[in-house]
Amino acid sequence: LSNSPSQNKVGMNYNRSGENFEQSPLKRTFKSKVLARYPENVEWNPFDQDAVNMLCMPKGLSFRTQADQREPQFHSFIITKEDGSRTYGFVHTFYEEVTSPQICSAMQTLYQMHNAEQTNATSSSSSSSSSMDSLASSLDDGYSPTSSSSSSLSRAAGSYDSSRDTLYVSKALCLITPMPFMHACRRFLAQMHSAVIAATTPPLPLESYVYNILYEVPLPAPGRSLKFHGIYEPIVCQRPGPGELPLADFPLAEAFALLGVENLVQVFTCTLLEMQILLYSQDYQRLMTVAEGITTLLFPFQWQHVYVPILPASLLHFLDAPVPYLMGLQSKEGTDRSKLELPQEANLCFVDIDNHSIELPEDFPQFPNKTEFIQELTEVLLSFGISANTGAPPRTRSSPGSTSSTPGRERKSATLRQLEDDGRNGNLAGEELVVLELLQGNATLERLQALTKRTGVTVARVDALRAGVKSQPTEGQGNQIGGEEEELRNAKLNVQLREVFASRFTTMFADYESFVIQSAPDLESWLTNREQMHNFDKASFLSDQPEPYLPFLSHFIETQMFATFIDNKIMSQWEEKEPMLHVFDTRIDKARLYNIRAPSLRSSCYQRCSILKESAQAIEKRLMKIDHTAIHPHLLDMKIGQGKYEQGFFPKLQTEVLNTGPSINKWCHKATTAQRRKDRHRQQTEHLTLDNDLKEKYMQEARSLGKNLRQPKLSDLSPAVIAQTNWKFVEGLLKECRMKTKRMLVEKMGREAVELGHGEASITGLEENTLIASLCDLLERIWSHGLQVKQGKSALWSHLLHYQAREEMLAQQADSPAPHILERRKSDSSIAMPSLRVSLIQDMRHIQSMSEIKTDVGRARAWIRLSLEKKLLSQHLKQLLSRQALTKKLYKRYAFLRCEEEKEQFLFHLLSLNAVDYFCFTSVFTTIMIPYRVVIIPIKKLSNAMTTSNPWVCVSGELGDSGIMQIPKNVLEMTFDCQNLGKLTTVQLGHDNAGLLAKWLVDCVMVRNEITGHTYRFPCGRWLGKGVDDGSLERVLIGELVLPSGEDDSARACRTPPLQRSPSQGRRISITSLTGRDTKLNSAQIQEGIGEAVNNIIKHFHKPEKERGSLTVLLCGENSLVAALEQFFHHGFKSARLFQKTVFVWDFVEKAVAYMESADQMGDLQETTEAMKMTCQSLCHYFNAINSTSRNIGKDGKFQLLVCLGARDRLLPQWLPLLVECPVILQMYEDTAMLRDPSTLNTLISVLETLHDFSITLEASLVKGINL
Repeated sequence: LSNSPSQNKVGMNYNRSGENFEQSPLKRTFKSKVLARYPENVEWNPFDQDAVNMLCMPKGLSFRTQADQREPQFHSFIITKEDGSRTYGFVHTFYEEVTSPQICSAMQTLYQMHNAEQTNATSSSSSSSSSMDSLASSLDDGYSPTSSSSSSLSRAAGSYDSSRDTLYVSKALCLITPMPFMHACRRFLAQMHSAVIAATTPPLPLESYVYNILYEVPLPAPGRSLKFHGIYEPIVCQRPGPGELPLADFPLAEAFALLGVENLVQVFTCTLLEMQILLYSQDYQRLMTVAEGITTLLFPFQWQHVYVPILPASLLHFLDAPVPYLMGLQSKEGTDRSKLELPQEANLCFVDIDNHSIELPEDFPQFPNKTEFIQELTEVLLSFGISANTGAPPRTRSSPGSTSSTPGRERKSATLRQLEDDGRNGNLAGEELVVLELLQGNATLERLQALTKRTGVTVARVDALRAGVKSQPTEGQGNQIGGEEEELRNAKLNVQLREVFASRFTTMFADYESFVIQSAPDLESWLTNREQMHNFDKASFLSDQPEPYLPFLSHFIETQMFATFIDNKIMSQWEEKEPMLHVFDTRIDKARLYNIRAPSLRSSCYQRCSILKESAQAIEKRLMKIDHTAIHPHLLDMKIGQGKYEQGFFPKLQTEVLNTGPSINKWCHKATTAQRRKDRHRQQTEHLTLDNDLKEKYMQEARSLGKNLRQPKLSDLSPAVIAQTNWKFVEGLLKECRMKTKRMLVEKMGREAVELGHGEASITGLEENTLIASLCDLLERIWSHGLQVKQGKSALWSHLLHYQAREEMLAQQADSPAPHILERRKSDSSIAMPSLRVSLIQDMRHIQSMSEIKTDVGRARAWIRLSLEKKLLSQHLKQLLSRQALTKKLYKRYAFLRCEEEKEQFLFHLLSLNAVDYFCFTSVFTTIMIPYRVVIIPIKKLSNAMTTSNPWVCVSGELGDSGIMQIPKNVLEMTFDCQNLGKLTTVQLGHDNAGLLAKWLVDCVMVRNEITGHTYRFPCGRWLGKGVDDGSLERVLIGELVLPSGEDDSARACRTPPLQRSPSQGRRISITSLTGRDTKLNSAQIQEGIGEAVNNIIKHFHKPEKERGSLTVLLCGENSLVAALEQFFHHGFKSARLFQKTVFVWDFVEKAVAYMESADQMGDLQETTEAMKMTCQSLCHYFNAINSTSRNIGKDGKFQLLVCLGARDRLLPQWLPLLVECPVILQMYEDTAMLRDPSTLNTLISVLETLHDFSITLEASLVKGINL
């Protein structure tokens, strides 16, 4: 099929692989080897002997006697080349009688040795060999259950007697093709085997059929079907047309039946997010069916990482690979999942196919519209009569001891399981089921069948029954129609299921082209600068998507498969489109034409697939009406009588006939040579087109990590090869670390630059979370590379626990309670705030005390987030790895953590993250209890340090407030525990004015989160007390984050300037207070300040809700709305002191309100409009509410409240004209005051009116006690 698939036979080489001596010799596996291959070589598809040998018989060679089941088995495999192109193999394994007396006597000797060793443990061995667990799915491993169990058991386990028993050995026929025509190959091989065991010789020598399929059967043209002739029956295969989904011939229905729809969708999601996926089953074909099924459903994307659906036993160390992979592992009969030691599970999706169960990584986003999606898939399956639940409920395994006592029940479940496996449940009628059960349990019939097989009489009915509906009937033309119908039904179901998946992507990525960034003038310059370029505008794309899709999409667009998809799109402007991309783009254009989804419509409502019918019709049309028929097999020009036919034995074919194709141009050859050449080229370039050196280099190195390891070299690995592979992993991990840290820095710095007014914001909180999650995943992978012994699911947390135990032991020995302290951190205010100790162990204890986190993986992630927020990640890990004895104990020599130079570079990359501020711990663990420390710093020169009154404090943050807490007398420092407040915003500080020395001049309040070490400074610089300043007994202070001064120079050098600092103490010691008068601004500066303050509030509301930060800072903090309006009201305010008493803006408002109230009573407001009257009343109402509050806030505090409430209730612009019209203004303001200039006032009113579009909510600490 296609140009020259080579056909191989794998046979035996009796060197024992020698690792399973305790098993009885018949249960051991031996080393296999390739006996013959035809043709010897295909120049464009070199034969990989090691790989083919390993994958045809992944467990090695096995022996059976006539008492065992010897059903032929079929499985497929795949070999992925370095460039990503794939070769498929289809294998038919059968048992052939051993004729060599030497081998038979060798087997007998092995048995005698085995029995001698086992004499003392007969009972245990007999019970173990009777473990009939999962017979149905692993026929080549188990013993056939027989009715007289006791006698057969002792025989089977006990001995092999060459005089009495017939010995059989496994052999395999394999067809290697570049495209996955699974059904056709399966049928061809089955017919081939039937011809060998049939009583009558086939019509032509076997060479004719092999030659025919190698050289005379062309690849079907795209969109056409082809019929060619097997030995007994014609075989049909078809190929999708150019606009259809690419060829996929593995039965998806079976994958759905094995896993269940929901499980399959979850595994599919893990695959899209490029996690590590491990499939686990006793049956090789099941591993292939699920692996190929899932990768097929990824259309238009392609899996870019290690892909080994069948992992041979000798390559198990590959599970150690610290990269995303999709691998299949054969489970040994009767082994439990819990006994399986996997190097890393933090990011692993484990799929136990035989038990229909999956284990998922801890937190990953769900696929968009998952429920409706599952519903649609279920309906498609039901329309084909397949129930959508899992094939069978998860089973609990019965212990080996109990099986023998209930042979009947076990037998029945094995049979049922066979039917379930088939995925087309219930195609056997009940009566047949009974017959089959009877036959399977009948020893006489079993022997009779073995006998008939050897003599060449086929008991076709029993065979067909025994195989369920699995293998095609060999002879008996009546069943042929049934088989073809079955195939058509499968093909239609396959394509409909795939269409449902494909339509999800066409909906989700309908507008993806608008966000592709085409920045390079030609291919060469693009390839050269690929790493530095942004190819896709992620932020704009995400901002365009429905909210529920974001968690999934933000992760998905970071994957390698998405990056490759976009790369292919960009490259398509210079060269032919990659075929999958071509189909996808055509579909998007078509959808646009029918306007299924207008680009302006951003709804998350589910759109069903609209082309299910037509996709099934296309296939039906092809299969019902065959387009081409290939040349019939015919006699070849070869020496007759060489390959002597001997029933039951596969003959040695004549190599020279099969090595070269036809020289005369037969019709099929002529017609399809060009097509084949094109197809072959397409096949080779399907994944990556490599046409020049630069591109080749780029594809191999630049584009991806671990891609050169897509397929491990399948050969018996020498230590040197293993070392080389691991070295590639180490390099890949380092490169990934470099790219991830760079991306995190660029995004975060870009964001901070925007806050400072440069350009546009590009990172969202969602995206930041995605990047941090992928950093956690990378660290887990690095820590699990080269582990000696795995403990727990998280390799990093396990290492930390070892470190903790060691340090605590050393601390006890040294009798010092404190574990190793590296340095002390000082903060700006080290005068007041005791420095927080830097301690890796202390941070671990914080995480261990968080009851919310239940797993090791969760603890490791929390610890990484905490260290990142504290800017200690690099330092902590350096400290962890400085205990070299521990690292040596835990890791093999080749592990990443033991490569000194790479480890140093890795820590350096992580150090660069200290240049930006993360709140990735505080913002994620919002419900935990956190200890806070508060320090109050008075200005000692001007006032007494202590007050005789009873002070109190209330700390508020984005997530809540602490409530009012009394501060113990004569103490300036206190600690309290409180549920996470998030980023801190305000502190309310006050006292009850008791005692003689009640007045208190406070410089600032410092508050520190004792877990993350974040310290906030709340500047005050004013008095609290009656009769001083503005007479306030409480103040609301606005906070700012203090930068630790003990940071590395490198980090400080590249730090962006902080947000919201207080530039001078002078400004905060109020404009109206004693010292603040010298900061006079001119009218232009004041207007600019108001514009800036209003702009900042508008920007605040344009950010996504979760990322807005504190509105209080923008209303009341430095350069805020209140501060700007204070400046406005102070412009031209007449001399501050009348008779040595300070006058405040609030005094002006008070007089104006008094005037209005008296005018109202006198009836002077009669002439004014109703609206004016209402405005007057509202101002008076608000003024009185503020004045009559039980809180002791001073005059500046009251003015601040009036502004905030006026902005919230959209009244401020209406109040301003009223204040201006009051005669009081003439006494209190100069003629040049801005307040008295009508045009300036109108401008101010229009600026304030722009805030009416937003609903402003005020923090509870501001409006407490105001009764409106």
